[in-house]
Amino acid sequence: MTIFSTALCYVLLDILRFHENDFHTTISMHSLLGIVLGLFLVFRTNSAYDRWWEGRKLWGSFVNNTRNLSLKLNAFLSQDDTETRTWFVKMIPNLVMSLKEHLRQGVKEEFLESPDADFITNLKKVKHGPNFISSLLYQKTNDLYKKQTLSGDQLFMLDKELKEFSDIIGACERIKNTPIPYSYTMYIKQFIFIYIITLPFAFVTTSGYITVPIVVLITFVLLSVELIAEEIEDPFGKDINDLPTDELSAKIKDNVREILLRD
Repeated sequence: MTIFSTALCYVLLDILRFHENDFHTTISMHSLLGIVLGLFLVFRTNSAYDRWWEGRKLWGSFVNNTRNLSLKLNAFLSQDDTETRTWFVKMIPNLVMSLKEHLRQGVKEEFLESPDADFITNLKKVKHGPNFISSLLYQKTNDLYKKQTLSGDQLFMLDKELKEFSDIIGACERIKNTPIPYSYTMYIKQFIFIYIITLPFAFVTTSGYITVPIVVLITFVLLSVELIAEEIEDPFGKDINDLPTDELSAKIKDNVREILLRD
């Protein structure tokens, strides 16, 4: 835009020698279009931020539910039942890690801790890792109930967190797999392009070469807002503006281990 605006000013002012009496410009049209464009950009940014903030709330719920489940298991299980405690210490963070990677490029087994010899083998056979691990948590809890390690009331209390895990997984997938409509985002890009490419004509004869910094500043503002919206509308990646899911996953892992094993 700097090169384009400078070239346009040079052609109109120095070569063709247009002046305000020959080529009268006005910013009225761009002022009206700017209001409409501003409304579009506000809606675009708000929509993208809503997705980012909803993702953050879901991962906050994930942190709280893993803590609640660990605290209840710590109260319900015998302190001597190291085997069961260790199983949950591995599998609860495994669910979190699998969801984090599932929302990116797929579950990688190197991020997971295997509670038994068949876990990784069985995991490779399924398409949806978080569902598989969530199912194992349900099965393990039900086995503890059948062995009378847990009472019926305790099983009912644990079901709340286990069900919430599935709800969080589904909600995160909804954000990931439902982008803002392509036609809407392309229309805004086209609107911005037409607006900024015609903007120098509104200032050239009245502002002269001052048109260049004016146009560059307006272009920077408009494009930055659009790029910010693009950056945050998918909050589960690895970019600096995405959600800190790596840090949250590590925090959950440390919290679960501290609660259940106290080592």
